[in-house]
Amino acid sequence: MRQFAIFVYKETLHIWRDKRTLFILIGMPIAQILIFGFALTNEVKNSNIAILNPSKDKSSKQIIERIEASKYFDIYQELQNPTDIDNAFKTGKIKMVVVFSSKFENELQKNHSGEIQLIADGSDPNTASTLVNYASAIIRDYQNELLSLNKLPYSIKTELRMLYNPQLKGAFNFVPGVMSMILLLVCTLMTSISIVREKELGTMEILLASPVQPFMIIGAKAVPYFVLSLVNIATILLLSVYVLEIPIRGSLSLLVLSSMLFIITALILGLFISTITDSQMTAMFIAMVGMFLPTVMLSGFMFPIENMPMPLRIMSNIVPAKWYYIIVKSIMIKGLGVSAILKELSILFGMMIIFLGLAVRKFKIRLA
Repeated sequence: MRQFAIFVYKETLHIWRDKRTLFILIGMPIAQILIFGFALTNEVKNSNIAILNPSKDKSSKQIIERIEASKYFDIYQELQNPTDIDNAFKTGKIKMVVVFSSKFENELQKNHSGEIQLIADGSDPNTASTLVNYASAIIRDYQNELLSLNKLPYSIKTELRMLYNPQLKGAFNFVPGVMSMILLLVCTLMTSISIVREKELGTMEILLASPVQPFMIIGAKAVPYFVLSLVNIATILLLSVYVLEIPIRGSLSLLVLSSMLFIITALILGLFISTITDSQMTAMFIAMVGMFLPTVMLSGFMFPIENMPMPLRIMSNIVPAKWYYIIVKSIMIKGLGVSAILKELSILFGMMIIFLGLAVRKFKIRLA
């Protein structure tokens, strides 16, 4: 029994000294509980909305105060004219606009009936439906309070309008998200094993003996996969338009050019992974697991990013699929032009330069 206790003590010391094992045993459960508890939820909170209130009376202000006091909404902008609504949605900063009639309180007192219009961004149908339901519930509570204080019945009619996706088809959100995920995973996976495969096969010496610069070797590795990826994007777009009936409302050439930028970024990211690994298995594992989970959890297509804690919101900015997802939605679903996606294109371009620099820097011109 004493020998058994000594072995237990020895194994305990071994685990205590192995920091990686300690991290897996203790750190991973904590991280998973926090991530799954805070990030993976379909509840919509802290959504930016805009208000158009030409009435500016006591009743409309009371409703706005209740909307602002709820945990679901943050009033991001107050609009002055109905013509500002479309431009507000094009910025991509707001999810819904609450529009009051011009004589809201007068109509409520004289006719015992008022009108409020809720306009939501239907390109994300799940979020749009949830926000409209939240706002309708707040307005309904206000109406019930009026009914309890007055003998005559009051009614507030809420008119719903879904921009970009009136029928609330799930494919309008599903297709851009799947495009981002498929292109990132496939492109990264294909190139992640290209250089490390040369190391395993022993043909790396031939490449290193050639007068070609590392930059040219990395570029030559990426070109065939780039052509295959263009075939992939053409197939996805054809299936989206003719099978899933998702329209391309914006410029097709802009969508293709943006997709090419994203494909190049993903290919170079895969090459960078290939330069820092020593086996195809390790490279494939990093490309699959390291890209799949962040893309699903932090790109915004399955779980609203605004619901997540600040550290996860910051982390989401380094996921390339997040920016491409916004670009595809803006072009395909909203029909916006290059000025609306300039920020996302610039970020993807910056990522491409960083990944290329890291890949060239980590490419070893001498064998160990």
